[in-house]
Amino acid sequence: MTAAGAEPRQPDGARGPTLLRGEERPGTGKAGRRPKSPRSSTAFDAALRGAPARMVRSDGAEVVLAVGRWHADAADDDGWLLDRCTGPVVDLGCGPGRLVVALTRRGIPALGVDVSAAAAARCRERGAAVLRRDLFAPIPGRWDHVLLADGNIGIGGDPARLLRRAAALLRPGGTVLVETDPDPAAWWAGTARVHTAQGAGQSLPWAVVGADALRVVAAAIGLEVVATHSGPRRFSELRVAASST
Repeated sequence: MTAAGAEPRQPDGARGPTLLRGEERPGTGKAGRRPKSPRSSTAFDAALRGAPARMVRSDGAEVVLAVGRWHADAADDDGWLLDRCTGPVVDLGCGPGRLVVALTRRGIPALGVDVSAAAAARCRERGAAVLRRDLFAPIPGRWDHVLLADGNIGIGGDPARLLRRAAALLRPGGTVLVETDPDPAAWWAGTARVHTAQGAGQSLPWAVVGADALRVVAAAIGLEVVATHSGPRRFSELRVAASST
């Protein structure tokens, strides 16, 4: 889970959107194999406990993470995301759970999913339903909406794979709500480390995606943009394209 701030434009020569070949559908694999247990700590754990943090990318770009927003109540541009949610929601990379809490208060069933023990503990403290699990491990149910807020489209460093995963969790007619980079043209993929006063976390694959790049990646895997929001933060809502059903 992360919240990216304003990201610089990627340097010339950065690779563009790519798709994985031979990807397993979520929940498949050898019969009887259980999903791997989440690691006891993640690169984001200190920030998910409230420590100021910054992300340092492998291309040298640095971004101060919006830790204060993660731990606060949902506010400001979060309202656009919340208003788009009219039925059950799963929040992938939910962090401390502010969106899950806000949706629950609105009477909308919501589940947060995060691999971080720190995130899961904070969610439970706030009364948010949470599943501590890798986003690509089996997740129960089908959902009207899947959230990828706070820059979480970057998780795993392959936005196409993550969007496929999100779309597989949807009920027919459901949507994926994605927070994109403030720069619509942004596209970058590589590795990054989260730095706090306690030191640097492990290197992890990451990506940065603007609204224009998201539209291209989404179209390549059968999703279409049905709504957007532009403000201090930017969002896109995706649905399975009619031609893909």
